[in-house]
Amino acid sequence: MKKLSKEALIGYPAGIITGITYGLNPLFGMPLMNNGAAIESILFFRYAFAVVILGAFLWLTKQSFKITVKQAGVLLVLGLLYTSSSICLFEAYNYIASGLATTLIFLYPVLVAIIMVFLRVVPSWPVWLAIAATFGGVLVMTQGSSGEAIDPVGVLLSLGSALVYALFIVIINRSKVIAEISNTLLTFYALTVGATVFLCMILLSDTAITAGIEGGSAWLNLVGLALLPTIVSTATLAIATRNIGATKASVLGVFEPITAILVGTLMFGEPLTTNIVVGICIAIVAVTFMISVTKR
Repeated sequence: MKKLSKEALIGYPAGIITGITYGLNPLFGMPLMNNGAAIESILFFRYAFAVVILGAFLWLTKQSFKITVKQAGVLLVLGLLYTSSSICLFEAYNYIASGLATTLIFLYPVLVAIIMVFLRVVPSWPVWLAIAATFGGVLVMTQGSSGEAIDPVGVLLSLGSALVYALFIVIINRSKVIAEISNTLLTFYALTVGATVFLCMILLSDTAITAGIEGGSAWLNLVGLALLPTIVSTATLAIATRNIGATKASVLGVFEPITAILVGTLMFGEPLTTNIVVGICIAIVAVTFMISVTKR
């Protein structure tokens, strides 16, 4: 039995961490939304705090902030894609159930694989099988809300979020222009773009920037959003994508809905159904199969 390569030993754990930390969004975001905080304000402070923390880290470790004009152009696109994915996902929650939105968002591994095919990088059959099985697992997890009308606007927003997130992953994997940029610096500039976009959205609206954000717990939740689902998840996504490729990294994103469901069950009293347990098992088996069969 062959040992996993150095890239696999780095990339697979990073991909799992990406899914788990991004799945912690509800843990920090739901209390803020329940208290009436505007989505634009939540996302602005989430990104802004992350930029400050990353900037301080880069400065203390004496890393250069210097980038070329071409690199700035690619990083601008990455930032806009990442920001667009967040906006589409949160807006989708206004039209369809969050479970359905999560299922549709998890189409992004399929979209990544399709995009990579157009780039003449065809995934192997174990990866295709893992994609199908993990999506099936998420589909099983989110069953149980039958009889609810599905708004096509919400579906389109969810699919749009999945598509731009897939493009984000592919660009990180394929762009030679940003190949030499560290994961920390890449994350810093991508989130700077996001913070700027959300600030502009707030300034163009009648919403106060701190509306609904009151008390120490609210600010701690914002810091939590900045650290785990933002800094850690984005940085580890870049690490995973560069080490094991865009398609495999996206399949490991199955840990995102698994984590979100467990957080909802344990922290917010949402029901843990048989479908959820079965779906989690299917997804974990599929990912384990992909890792064990596609060693290099």
